[in-house]
Amino acid sequence: MPLATPELICELRRIALFSALDEPQLEAVIATMHVRRIADGELLFQVGDPASEFFYLRSGSVKLFRHTPDGGEKVIELVQPGQTFAEAVMFMERADYPVSAQVLTAGELYAFDQVTMLTLLRDSNETCLRMLGALSRRLRHHVEEIDRLTLHSASFRLASYLLQRCAVLESGPCEVRLDAPKHVIASRLAIQPETFSRILARMSKQGTISVDGNVLRIEDIDAMREMARS
Repeated sequence: MPLATPELICELRRIALFSALDEPQLEAVIATMHVRRIADGELLFQVGDPASEFFYLRSGSVKLFRHTPDGGEKVIELVQPGQTFAEAVMFMERADYPVSAQVLTAGELYAFDQVTMLTLLRDSNETCLRMLGALSRRLRHHVEEIDRLTLHSASFRLASYLLQRCAVLESGPCEVRLDAPKHVIASRLAIQPETFSRILARMSKQGTISVDGNVLRIEDIDAMREMARS
């Protein structure tokens, strides 16, 4: 259990789920919180495991996924530093994880006790509203994601994904470091790995991008934006 230092309290307050908590409430969260180092390939939890914790990723990357009936894998979300995950399970009738979570890149996370958080929510209307707001934003994000995955082409999905990870620029090149293996990103975007590679090759041939390992440089921002509008 970490100490409730001013630095840690300040860090937790920047997490949307905890932004409405006062110092005694944050100290209650810290009292049951665990700091975990996570290793490449580590399985954090699997579908159906009892859900007693939710998490905040400080560094590294994590994929949330489910196995398909044919033995494949569907990536539901790629979690990046600064994001929480598995908090919505607190409000589910069945208290088990609906997806599996595996570490892609080693790092560190905070694990929070769900019972402690639910107790705080019962005692604070403001905290409940903050939590509802955070979950509503995530729901809206997933609805928009469903729209992109079902109504648009693979090229549109990949172009949108790259632009989302690029700094806001009027023009000029932009570097994007791929935060997961290409086949994992392809799964997240509902694109076959072969199709994903063909689109990247076509973009490269057209001069829209250049690729150096896991670093992708967008050479023509306007062309990429046009692809994301079609």
